[in-house]
Amino acid sequence: MQFGIFSVGDVTTDPTTGRTPDDTARVRAMLTIAEHADAAGLDVFATGEHHNPPFVPSAPTTMLGYLAGRTKNIVLSTATTLITTNDPVRLAEEYAMLQVITGGRMDLTMGRGNTGPVYPWFGKDIRQGIPLAIENYALLRRLWEEDVVDWTGKFRTPLQGFTSTPRPLDGVPPFVWHGSIRSPEIAEQAAFYGDGFLHNAIFWPMQHTAQMVNFYRQRYEHHGHGRADQAIVGLGGQVFVRTSSQAAWNEFRPYFDVAPVYGHGPSMEDFTRETPLTVGSPQQVIDRYGAFWEQVGHYQRQMFLIDHAGLPLKTVLEQIDILAEDIVPVLRKEAEARRPADVPAGPPSHAERVAAARAAGTIPAASTGTTDHWTGRTAEDDLDAATVR
Repeated sequence: MQFGIFSVGDVTTDPTTGRTPDDTARVRAMLTIAEHADAAGLDVFATGEHHNPPFVPSAPTTMLGYLAGRTKNIVLSTATTLITTNDPVRLAEEYAMLQVITGGRMDLTMGRGNTGPVYPWFGKDIRQGIPLAIENYALLRRLWEEDVVDWTGKFRTPLQGFTSTPRPLDGVPPFVWHGSIRSPEIAEQAAFYGDGFLHNAIFWPMQHTAQMVNFYRQRYEHHGHGRADQAIVGLGGQVFVRTSSQAAWNEFRPYFDVAPVYGHGPSMEDFTRETPLTVGSPQQVIDRYGAFWEQVGHYQRQMFLIDHAGLPLKTVLEQIDILAEDIVPVLRKEAEARRPADVPAGPPSHAERVAAARAAGTIPAASTGTTDHWTGRTAEDDLDAATVR
């Protein structure tokens, strides 16, 4: 099972000092956090995608491409890639490039985001959120899986003889998660394609999370990808940990109260009771998250939000160390002990996906580098024809 952290990249005033980082400081702090998580032995770092204050991570592939050269083992991912407002052609190019740069040490989570105004900023209609997610992802898959694409849809101009470059590493597209909090249509989409489903449960009780995950599992089996318990599931959560529970509560409360993610609403007591937010000792986190298997079955990835609400960088790095040293080893051991032998321990790696594709005959056993895959018309062909006329 994989354990990692994700960042929403908010710029929030530290309520205990009154200091507010500027955008540059916040971006650089995210880079430091990712590098520290890699050194500490966590499995995944993911960045959100936002295009509005107080959030700074507007260009995930730029950040993750830099981190590819600064980290060694950690999987680089997105906490949400906006499938609704990004052009799927651009997504195909950017994430195939990231896949090549990282050598396959990456994946991404498709989602609609939680900021309504982003739709008109990018010329889209929020009322078309679900249809946009469905059509754009269908095109994205074709751009990765087919060398030459002819396509006509509702939400963008047609494509004729289009080839997205670079081609996916080893002929195998990146692994995709579909992130959703409340939309069964997105769980259905993940199940239809046999992709992963990530329920970021930081706002919701586990009963709701279990309903969404179980629906995805049932549909995954229905579409013939394997048994329901073999479906690839991820969960989001949040913790703040200190040696004693009271110390954790006292330190985190002022940050919770100003958090742009969920501050200014229900109390911290309500949130810790109703959602996976856990503020306390390492053992309390182990007990709380170790019980989730009983509600959703064995799952492959657990992500934690730990760096928002103005928390100082020093504190965030301490939280990473506590996770890596005192919590994750115990949870990992418990997860492996409970996992049935034929249920995936984690999401498929790039090497595993390549081996499966070769076994299925969907890619050659070995690339010769001499095959010409590009047989469609090019922009240069059209320009030449227009010049002749």
